[in-house]
Amino acid sequence: MGTCVRVGPNKGGVAEIEIAAAAVRLGVAVLKPLTEHGRYDLAFEIGPRLLRVQCKWGSLARGRSVITVRTGGSRCTPNGHVRSSYAEDEIDLLAVYCGELDRCYLLPPGLVAGRREIALRLTPPRNSQRACINLADDYEFNGAVAQLGERVAGSHEVRGSSPLSSTSAASGSGLVLGAHEFRERFGYYMEQAGAGEEILIRRHGRPLARLSPP
Repeated sequence: MGTCVRVGPNKGGVAEIEIAAAAVRLGVAVLKPLTEHGRYDLAFEIGPRLLRVQCKWGSLARGRSVITVRTGGSRCTPNGHVRSSYAEDEIDLLAVYCGELDRCYLLPPGLVAGRREIALRLTPPRNSQRACINLADDYEFNGAVAQLGERVAGSHEVRGSSPLSSTSAASGSGLVLGAHEFRERFGYYMEQAGAGEEILIRRHGRPLARLSPP
């Protein structure tokens, strides 16, 4: 990836094709529903599971430092124009293709549920904010798919590439990280807990707190 792609108005169709191709290159079997206008566009076969994947186009904004993804939709009904968003039980993954970067990203449903737009930051904010932001590198496609394969025997939520400072817990069922790392990236780890991850925070090598899913 890395080549700029110019497309016409059918950005959704291009995103779907590019995301499917990225998955196939990683050895993932990709299935396409026979009917259209469903809540998901593709299905990824990961081990024994079929994961429902909604595909979206991501656009560069704010000086090319943020990828903006419109996750909501709208449709005309007998009762008028209805705006909608995705519920967490409607999809298993939301895949994003940014044509201006020619890169794909993979987001967990808990990150997009109930939201009509989400921003993925390509660079840290100038005010050094670390909480409640979504760094694009944390949801890079190849790393996210690799983690799906590793976790398919248990929980199937995806959280993208883990920061290097976090390590797997001894039981293999969560993360163990230092208090400083947790403070610096609180928003990120809060999202991971919401997606099903259990996190143990240590200070000076000793257990300090545990962040668990609701």
